[in-house]
Amino acid sequence: MQAPSRAIVSNQPGPHEDLSRRVMRSLAHPLRKPVAEHTRDAFTRARCWRETRGDMPLILDAGCGVGLSTRRLAERFADHAVIGVDRSAARLSRDHGPLPDNALLVRADLVDFWRLALAAGWQPVRHYLLYPNPYPKAAHLKMRWHGHPVFPAILALGGRLELRSNWKLYVEEFALALELAAGVTAAVEPYVPAAAGRLPVEYLTPFEQKYHASGQPLWRLVVGLPPDAVLVPAGPVRPAGEGE
Repeated sequence: MQAPSRAIVSNQPGPHEDLSRRVMRSLAHPLRKPVAEHTRDAFTRARCWRETRGDMPLILDAGCGVGLSTRRLAERFADHAVIGVDRSAARLSRDHGPLPDNALLVRADLVDFWRLALAAGWQPVRHYLLYPNPYPKAAHLKMRWHGHPVFPAILALGGRLELRSNWKLYVEEFALALELAAGVTAAVEPYVPAAAGRLPVEYLTPFEQKYHASGQPLWRLVVGLPPDAVLVPAGPVRPAGEGE
């Protein structure tokens, strides 16, 4: 039986007409929003945890939801330190068994966490954006990661960036924004989760499993970014309440 999953409906017939302006604006005017204290504390804990992992390469699982993708990435890349970040305590608190020793789940605002990571000089070797909220209404472009002022910071972290979505237009817009911001060309390609040998299909997230089971096509973009793909002033990142 196919799992019920609504297809994305949008009033956009193609890439948003305002995408170029928003990307150029985010490059010209780096985000200066004060960092929330709870995210600063969460990042400090994550930095301390990472330091205990020695020279393990870093993987960021941005918007990890219930943390299954973080667990599965940690199992797949056992010699890497995998940090999953999500803003929802309810999602992160769901019981999916113990975390692998090389994995950490962090409750934090991603916009602030990314900026703190950049200011701290973090350079993840892999960076995942798995099924972000598509915000399909045209009026919500600024809420999509490629239309958000934090977009240059995401690219400036470098590494192998992988985006997956069940909305092709989201991935196409992200690819256009990449070319505008960093001069990098990335292919938008169909993604079909594959079985490992004779084992069941391995899904990274519950969303991926639900969309695939309901027959929706999945799409992805994979691109290698040098740390200086986009130059963004890294700091200092101002605490909330300071200078207001």
